Amino acid sequence: MKIVILSRNAKLYSTRRLMEAAKQHGHEVEVLDHLRCYMNITSMKPSIHYKSRKIEGIDAVIPRIGASVTFYGTAVLRQFEMMGVYPLNESVAISRSRDKLRSVQLLARKGIGLPVTGFARSPDDIDDLLNSVGGNAFVIKLLEGTQGIGVVLAENRKAAESVIEAFLGLNANILVQEFIKEAGGADIRCFVVDGKVVAAMKRQGKEGEFRSNLHRGGSAELVRITPEERSTAVRAANIMGLNVAGVDLLRSNHGPVVMEVNSSPGLEGIEKATGKDVASLIIKCIEKHATKANTKTRGQG
Repeated sequence: MKIVILSRNAKLYSTRRLMEAAKQHGHEVEVLDHLRCYMNITSMKPSIHYKSRKIEGIDAVIPRIGASVTFYGTAVLRQFEMMGVYPLNESVAISRSRDKLRSVQLLARKGIGLPVTGFARSPDDIDDLLNSVGGNAFVIKLLEGTQGIGVVLAENRKAAESVIEAFLGLNANILVQEFIKEAGGADIRCFVVDGKVVAAMKRQGKEGEFRSNLHRGGSAELVRITPEERSTAVRAANIMGLNVAGVDLLRSNHGPVVMEVNSSPGLEGIEKATGKDVASLIIKCIEKHATKANTKTRGQG
């Protein structure tokens, strides 16, 4: 099988591990920088070119698209879909999961546990917004933020009002969520592959930090998850339409709540914390499903 990995950097841990796993399973693999791909959007004969070379004969594509280049990256992925190439995660599913507001609305509609979440645009509505979210502390998130950037903990109502006013004054779109104090600055990353949680780790924020992202100095360790947490993670990934996803959960007093569904979850933290060969499980998923034009959307939408 001929597999393409869309990644800006072949030396990144996740990209490197996926390359190694694909080769160990006997596949031919190539890394393409999606920002260097360009497309010929022609009826019946769509094509992709890379550094003056036409890309042909590809069986499957693994998208490792950064949040800052989602628009162009998913356009390239959609072109592969139009060519009948099997995508590990579809372009529509990636776009859906990257839209924090849309993803929260979709999860809520299906009854997935979530922190109480508010969304408003006018400074005149801040008071009512905070009343609807409830509690004394609030988490305020930029919709465009990633890896914990643009996430602020307001420890009281006055602080929340000031932060929200500042963000809205900059024409930023934000979500306001209840602060799950009992989580203690920790979350659980469930790694879902092909409808199963194949690995899970607990991420703990560093001293005095409520964000548990490993990029922000958090630590990770193996964790045993409950059947409810496992079911929640699998359902969340399925609602987003993702074959591979990192589902971040918090343990609240009223059960697991989903913080985010990540369409390009990193492999380094989960593999080192759990000792599992997650990269090989991803390749096995591709081997199982990679038939021509096996996408729900076939590049549409």
